[in-house]
Amino acid sequence: MEARKPKGPRPKMQAMERQALRELILEHPLSTAGELVKLLRARTGTSVSVPTLVKAIKTEGIVRVKPPSVSGYVQPTPDGPPRYGYNERHRDVGDHERYATSLTQAEWDMVADIFDDAGERGRPAVHARRAIVDACFYVVRTGCSWRLMPKTFPPWNAVYKLFRRWSRQGRFERMHDRLRLRWRERVERDEFPSTAILDSQSTRTSPQGGEKGFDAGKRVKGRKRNLVVDTLGLVLAVVVTAASVQDRDGAYPAMAQACAKYPTISRVFVDSAYAGTCAERLEASHGIAVQVVRHPGNRNIGRWQAEQLPLFDASTRAYATLPKRWIVERSHAWLERARRLVMHHDRLVEVSESWVWLSEARRLLRGLTEK
Repeated sequence: MEARKPKGPRPKMQAMERQALRELILEHPLSTAGELVKLLRARTGTSVSVPTLVKAIKTEGIVRVKPPSVSGYVQPTPDGPPRYGYNERHRDVGDHERYATSLTQAEWDMVADIFDDAGERGRPAVHARRAIVDACFYVVRTGCSWRLMPKTFPPWNAVYKLFRRWSRQGRFERMHDRLRLRWRERVERDEFPSTAILDSQSTRTSPQGGEKGFDAGKRVKGRKRNLVVDTLGLVLAVVVTAASVQDRDGAYPAMAQACAKYPTISRVFVDSAYAGTCAERLEASHGIAVQVVRHPGNRNIGRWQAEQLPLFDASTRAYATLPKRWIVERSHAWLERARRLVMHHDRLVEVSESWVWLSEARRLLRGLTEK
């Protein structure tokens, strides 16, 4: 007697799809079921619903494990990663004729042509352009008020007037882009990056007027700095908005600016705040792959785990280094070395963006001229 064939349609999850699903879970253990559906469709061409995928995952013996909550700071162990900090080569003692923030002759030679006004209409310059640039570097590093600049610099109103003009002309951004290119050549990287990292940081504002808002998640009243950096931590785009603007809303202009300047970007790493509709919109509008990097201790999502898979050892440390995301976090930390960027003192967000380009350009200048 012949065996009777099972009734109903042929199941979509066959052996090949199940094997592909296991491989995807090994590669992306922190992904959601919806993201696994998209990855499975891209790899096998099979389109399944989320309930069907979840049922197949349970059949394979894979479960979502959430790590225990960890609170408090744990002192790093001696066997852990090395600690980094300031040393003698980071300190510029300066000399009797210039401040530690002022440019050396080698540094000025690299960017002097950007601030050269020769050939422009109007009366000849009264103050040396190098002195104006040194004054701008002094203000961004020390965070002092324009009116309280040392008298060794040109008058503050002349410095501020040129600073605003150069900001509108994009000269500070052009200076940074030139230095960024030279740094990538120095470390033997391609001129245009293919991978970017996106993240934001909320910072307080001073009583000065201007655009501001309240970030309910970080409990900060001020502005939000959206950064797009490459894998070296060098800034590709910066957009400053009110802190009340959601991360997903600030991501669109920041990525549009980065992709317009660097069309070679094909992949961007983000955190879970940009997942879902925001990631889909970025992929559709710019044709880039958005990879969400989640924290291993995320108790809202958890982690896929089975006996056949590598077991997840819940970390006892409150801090975990996340792939690629730590790079943009380090860039935010670099910016806060400049005291002008610790708090927003300016009315215009365009001025806040110019300070970012100026601060990063100063750091690159010092690195490129070190012996």
